[in-house]
Amino acid sequence: MSDDDAYAFQQSMPLSSILAHIGDDSIELSNAELGELSDLSADEIVEFEATWDNIPAERKCQILSRLEELTKSNVEFNFDRIYRGALYCMDDSVRKAALEGLWENSNPSLLPPLLRLVQQDPSTPVRCAAAIALERFSMLAEHQKISAENRSRIAQTLLGIIRNAAEPLDVRRRALEAIAPLSMPDVTQCIWEAYRGQEQRMRISAVYAMGRNCDQLWLPTVLNEMDNAEPEMRYEAATAAGEIGEMSTVPRLIGLTADSDTEVKMSAVCALGKIGGKEAKQQLQLMLQHKSQAIRDAAEQALAEIGSIDVPATKDLFEFDEPYAN
Repeated sequence: MSDDDAYAFQQSMPLSSILAHIGDDSIELSNAELGELSDLSADEIVEFEATWDNIPAERKCQILSRLEELTKSNVEFNFDRIYRGALYCMDDSVRKAALEGLWENSNPSLLPPLLRLVQQDPSTPVRCAAAIALERFSMLAEHQKISAENRSRIAQTLLGIIRNAAEPLDVRRRALEAIAPLSMPDVTQCIWEAYRGQEQRMRISAVYAMGRNCDQLWLPTVLNEMDNAEPEMRYEAATAAGEIGEMSTVPRLIGLTADSDTEVKMSAVCALGKIGGKEAKQQLQLMLQHKSQAIRDAAEQALAEIGSIDVPATKDLFEFDEPYAN
């Protein structure tokens, strides 16, 4: 039986049979069957959850991971109802997998569970995942794509976490990164305080936040950190330069394309693609001859981005398919 025939066969299967298969961890998960879980109706979700409650946590994580893979390979799939239900699972790893599956969901109705999780969840990895998810909502708030009330909720929640020294460091770091897109004096102050502190991981997050904040105020610091002895800091500095988009950083970024660390090279190449210009384009063309296939691929992608910089967007980055009340 061909793959197409197999898929057509699976399409004719009732939901109950598909649920019986995915709930049985002795049966290998089928992409064709999992694809049938896209856009379940309210009644189908009730049927799904009755089975879901009895599936072991490890199998749930496998299912959620495969659903995420399917979504990334086919934009027509939508499993958000399943992910959102999984946010209330008792198992930490399942809640984290559900948050990762919601990576593209920008509906403000997701904000209440995200704010609850980032503040109250007993698992640090889950709280970190919730904070990472909140960054896109901070970006939407900065572009006035969600209500001022929701902007205030996001800011108050994340600032409260950042300023609470009793919070786990990783949660505070992710909260700082998440709030960075907001143009607020309190955010600027938090970034400075984090950068000037003694904790290296928080300082790295501060440089990441500088890029996401997109204020030229940060340029001297970002340029200075391109010479940091730590590759991770140089990586974040190059990334931040690309986000800020100032042409004056191009010569320094060109220098980083010869860095001893591959990830730093990649970051510099991507940043040059974001900034564009004649110098950046010339360097990226040279990078097409690099011995590393990964670097060549990154340079090709960056050149493609330069080619699209002056092309008018056909759809606003934050345009929604349907209006939101909040």
